[in-house]
Amino acid sequence: MDSIAIEELAKRARIAARKVQAAPTELKNSALQYIHDELVASKGEILQANEQDRNLTLAAVNAGTQSATLYKRLDLSGSKFDAMLDSVSSVLALEDPVNKVSLARELDSDGLELYRVTCPIGVICIIFEARPEAAVQISSLAIKSANAIILKGGKEAEHSNRALVAAIRRGLQKSGMPEDVVQLVSTRGEIDELLKLDHYIDLVIPRGSNQLVQYITDHTRIPVLGHADGICTTYVDASVDLDLAAKVAVDAKAQYPAVCNATERLLVHKNIAQTALPKIGQALIDAGVTIKADGESMKYLPRDEKFVVAATSKDFRTEFLELTIACKVVNSIQDAVEDINDFGSHHTDCILSDNDQAAEYFMANVDSANVYHNCSTRFADGFRYGFGAEVGVSTTRTHSRGPVGMEGLLIYKYRMYGKGHIVKPYASGEKKFRHRDIQPEYRIGKK
Repeated sequence: MDSIAIEELAKRARIAARKVQAAPTELKNSALQYIHDELVASKGEILQANEQDRNLTLAAVNAGTQSATLYKRLDLSGSKFDAMLDSVSSVLALEDPVNKVSLARELDSDGLELYRVTCPIGVICIIFEARPEAAVQISSLAIKSANAIILKGGKEAEHSNRALVAAIRRGLQKSGMPEDVVQLVSTRGEIDELLKLDHYIDLVIPRGSNQLVQYITDHTRIPVLGHADGICTTYVDASVDLDLAAKVAVDAKAQYPAVCNATERLLVHKNIAQTALPKIGQALIDAGVTIKADGESMKYLPRDEKFVVAATSKDFRTEFLELTIACKVVNSIQDAVEDINDFGSHHTDCILSDNDQAAEYFMANVDSANVYHNCSTRFADGFRYGFGAEVGVSTTRTHSRGPVGMEGLLIYKYRMYGKGHIVKPYASGEKKFRHRDIQPEYRIGKK
């Protein structure tokens, strides 16, 4: 697709965004239901396309040019297809987030009123890698929040993404919403052209490696909301129930390791290392996890040459995305916090502790989007948070951080209602502002 065609695609997205920005809830929900039904009806075609992607990737894995983790992420079969459908239904069931009042203020008692009201961002370009179900999750959130999106999936999921987006667009067409609310591009060159179109595109959301996020940031004037690596840490404090610690650590690492909210680093307080590491280490080994240990933790971990190996400094900065974890002993909770802030990715970090005061210190001082006490890092997910689905997990310091659901796809506008009011009498002191908060329902939503 040449640059003229790419600009035309972006222009169509802008036109679609303007058409749906005030779409009624009933129309958006109808579109989501039609999309759900189209996905069900097209399941065979979608899974066939997905198998094609998986076979090509498996050949690359066997040739040593692609990772086994990527192959696992591609799979849409079985429960993953059902979960994808559930994400559409979950978003459909959510309250419409558009046109919600977050501030209602009477500026003067004679009818001058101000309202801050949610509205869609407009056109969003979302670049994601590997996981094809992300196309469905992102599209559902965009439709419910009245945005238009341009999707760019990874090359490894090209056939899956085409089949999924085709089903989504058929659902949009049947509902009466513009098909161009959801569009798909395929090549890196097309993305480079899109990154130039700040007149049509309002936000870029890259989901993937730090290298991808940095490349996008360096090559566009469009605002970027980055979703980068998940180097998540579970810290075992000096006082903790070891059964709880072992259970949570295993779930955080081994329940599904090929995702950004899986724990990649295990830090253990020195005062509990002698008793905690044998138990937690054996639980991890039993789950098939390889432990890359520093010298101090190696003293207490089970002797197992297959599953316990010496760590390098690089291991503590690595997103493994497989059954591997880096483990080290720290001198204090303060050292744990400093280590996480220095070497983690500000995604999701957890403290396992019986001490509530220690937990509060950890959660207040770890600079991450998600901080947990006594629960698995695997909970960092928009669906599990009740957001219906997620665009991704933002590690940036912007209006949206952590799992980004529909709220992250909204901005707001200020509406002011008057009766011929002018500024002159307020500027001269003849009149004074009242600035009294009023009920949001006073005007917004009234027929």
